[in-house]
Amino acid sequence: MQANSLVLSACIAEVESMRYTPAGLPALNLRLEHESRVSEAEGQRTVKVVVKAVAFGTLAERLAKQAIGSVWKFNGFLANARQGKSLVFHIQDFLQD
Repeated sequence: MQANSLVLSACIAEVESMRYTPAGLPALNLRLEHESRVSEAEGQRTVKVVVKAVAFGTLAERLAKQAIGSVWKFNGFLANARQGKSLVFHIQDFLQD
């Protein structure tokens, strides 16, 4: 079995309005922003990334209450967007960073 796990420290940059799946499950689309310095090829590199993310259920309801600009440690996995043209980070948990 292959691993698909992502841990990302990021700030909440944008939150869309709460929506509901056809089964009535709360769903929340977000945009997360991350910036860090990492070692690569014996040098330092600044990494800035914007990530599309989604959360479902009670987790979506908790995330909807968080402030824009607040920083969290997010745990989850990556999947293709519905159109299959980009990746979406599916958040399974988040903690204060």
